[in-house]
Amino acid sequence: MNFLLTFLLCGLYALFAKGADEEADGKYSVPVLEGTHRQLVLEINQTLELRCRGRWELSWSFPPDLPHERIRVEESRCGRAQRLHCSRVTLLGGSRPGHTGSFLCRYRHRAQQQASVYVYVTDSRQPFVDHSEMSPDVLYLKEKQPLVIPCRVTHPNITSTLVKFPNHSLSPDQRNIVWNSKRGFTIRSPTFYYIGLFFCQTLVDGVTHKSRIYIVHRPVSNILDVYLNSTGPVQALKGERLVLNCTATGELNTRVNISWDYPGKTSSSGSTSKRLLKHRTHMLFYNILTIPKLRRTDRGLYTCRVSSGNKTKQQKVTVSVYDRPFIRLKPRRGSVIEARAGQKSYRISPKLRAFPAPQVIWLKDGTVAAEQCSRYLLDGHSLVIRDVAEEDAGKYTVRVHNQEHGLYQNLTLILVVNVSPQIGEKAVSSRDSGAVPRGSPRSVHCTSHAVPAPHLHWLWHPCPPKGLPAAPQA
Repeated sequence: MNFLLTFLLCGLYALFAKGADEEADGKYSVPVLEGTHRQLVLEINQTLELRCRGRWELSWSFPPDLPHERIRVEESRCGRAQRLHCSRVTLLGGSRPGHTGSFLCRYRHRAQQQASVYVYVTDSRQPFVDHSEMSPDVLYLKEKQPLVIPCRVTHPNITSTLVKFPNHSLSPDQRNIVWNSKRGFTIRSPTFYYIGLFFCQTLVDGVTHKSRIYIVHRPVSNILDVYLNSTGPVQALKGERLVLNCTATGELNTRVNISWDYPGKTSSSGSTSKRLLKHRTHMLFYNILTIPKLRRTDRGLYTCRVSSGNKTKQQKVTVSVYDRPFIRLKPRRGSVIEARAGQKSYRISPKLRAFPAPQVIWLKDGTVAAEQCSRYLLDGHSLVIRDVAEEDAGKYTVRVHNQEHGLYQNLTLILVVNVSPQIGEKAVSSRDSGAVPRGSPRSVHCTSHAVPAPHLHWLWHPCPPKGLPAAPQA
């Protein structure tokens, strides 16, 4: 008998334990909102109280316009053996139309496991949650994405019409234009038509009500070009002011972000200013980097980065900072240089490094080269001679000076113009072309010119016997 009683007690204990485990495990895989359906409809000023229970610690999410100071949350342990967590939310001070929205109860450390209820706080004088007295809201029309006009209403049975400013009405067709009292209007495949000003409109008790205005903007992220005010390396003296202007060109409605990376950025040695200009066909964005007093540590690579959406472009420039002005001038391949008569052009180009950029004057044999001949052209710090001739030989002096800083330096180069040998007469000349008696002297003259001086070599052609060709002899 005792054995039977013990067996029954063990069975009952196991049964109750199993029920408690099911309560704590299977039923509460997600939190449970007690006594509510998926939506509630309250009158204005009506008290709202929600209860939630679950297996683990709970947390709440509320409509964004509901002030936290008007919410009271009470937490406790509940269920058999206090194994569950319970939470009660009370809305203090009465409900308002702006409190319409989703109330979510979720596990604190398992946020995806949640239960929700949508609460309407109805007021015939305010059918839209976002009413017409609120400031306009900006919505973004994105490519290949639906557009939502969030003119939610305070009662599930209210229907609405979408209006494009000023008075073009768009009724929901449940295909492309879909109405939902909890969401507003959804445009499934919006076109450029949906750029502009929109509002929602409804009729309640014979009175027309409007929502807030929504500005639909199409963001554009097409960066056409990015360029700097300097196309090459920048050189400056220590203590000088550096100004770099980065300009980005974009399509109309483009918005860009322009940033700089440079050696002194971490020490805040520079400052930036921005400017925007709108043209008829495009936008211009300026970002100007200014370093008021350069230091040696400011030398290096400066990068301007322009981004818009997921697109990025950049431009770079190298900045050199010198302690003092300088001129360094020396020949490239010795002081004597050679050209060839008949060359189309010849460039006299010594090695020159200087900062700031100096003035350069070329002299030929003591006078300004460019004034002597139109074939002499100045190209940078080089002198170019076109159609080289023998008379171009001579002394060429380059004078490099920076008057502002009192820097002067000269370099003289000797140009030798080589001339190919030429014989002045096509035939050897003689005073008498007639016969010469055997054994008598005879003078024959040959004239030739070349640079350097040519070497002359004579060949003698004896007269051959009649009928035979002559063979030359040295």
